[in-house]
Amino acid sequence: MNDADERLTQDVAVLAAMAEHMPDYLDSDTLYWPAPRGGMPMLTLGGYLLREHRLLALANRLAPEQQAQVSAAIAQFSRALDERIVRFEKKARAELDARLRQWEESLKEMEDGTFNRTSNYGNAVETRAILQALVDRLNLPPYEADTRAEQRLTLLDTRLRNNFRPGDFVWPEEWAPAYPQPAYWWLYGAPREKKKAAGG
Repeated sequence: MNDADERLTQDVAVLAAMAEHMPDYLDSDTLYWPAPRGGMPMLTLGGYLLREHRLLALANRLAPEQQAQVSAAIAQFSRALDERIVRFEKKARAELDARLRQWEESLKEMEDGTFNRTSNYGNAVETRAILQALVDRLNLPPYEADTRAEQRLTLLDTRLRNNFRPGDFVWPEEWAPAYPQPAYWWLYGAPREKKKAAGG
């Protein structure tokens, strides 16, 4: 099994664990819920939606039993939302705000030269992908789009474009079909290296 497929296998396990804990998470006031299992990321709506998007788009790379796990997790997630539409929307908007601040901080580091472009961009840009997953879900009924957050994201995208060099897909190449250009342009390249000032 190659690295891309190993990471998809991990995504399946994380999605299932997050879906299992989703009712308690939505009923809580906590934005970043403790990791459902050891070695897993903390539970957030964005983290769940990121993986749901990727696994649905790349379902042909999953074994039949993994596809069944994904379907069961999505059904469990949908049941959790049935009675919690308002709670979901409130929590999704809170996470959008938190992720926007996090992404802006990363952009500042890219702009001032303290960001290691080569080693860190592939990890940092996951925040941008989570933002997209949250925005996309809030643009579906019965939710109401968060236009203020979308405007902030557009401004941040403009800042990134001003310092961006198009190039190869930054995640495993096998995942590219889940993130087509130009919609996910920020996954195809990296910020330019900050030039040091003369004599610096």
